[in-house]
Amino acid sequence: MFFGESTIMLSYPVNLELDTNNTYLVTFPDLPEAISVGDDEDEALLNALDALETVIEAFFDKKREVPMPSKPNKGQHMVTLPALVVTKVLLQNEMLRQGVRKSELARRLNVHMPQVDRLLDPRHSSKLEAIEAAFVSLGKRLKISVA
Repeated sequence: MFFGESTIMLSYPVNLELDTNNTYLVTFPDLPEAISVGDDEDEALLNALDALETVIEAFFDKKREVPMPSKPNKGQHMVTLPALVVTKVLLQNEMLRQGVRKSELARRLNVHMPQVDRLLDPRHSSKLEAIEAAFVSLGKRLKISVA
């Protein structure tokens, strides 16, 4: 997935530790608010994606920019956001950088506020065309690539 001319894939490094309860604890160095557990590594990493998406929702609600992932250490586990969520994170961050409120985006897209609310809901299955139109209204272009 491309945004501007740089490649964006939001894969966040995680710390995975066996805790005193014989469960695996997952923490995110880039997003300390996101914490998850699981009975084994696979379950912990699966739950970590849910924790990551929940924290992203909180960032959206608080109108805070979602930080980009740092470079992982060698052998460090990663949790990758789904492509649709990535586009929404990039859209929200761009709106914040430009100072464009949801009401202004609705005006630019000629849609009602509930449509913009869904567009900026990481768990809502928005249409890619709507996200693409939102980027265009911000003077940006969304490019998609398969690697």
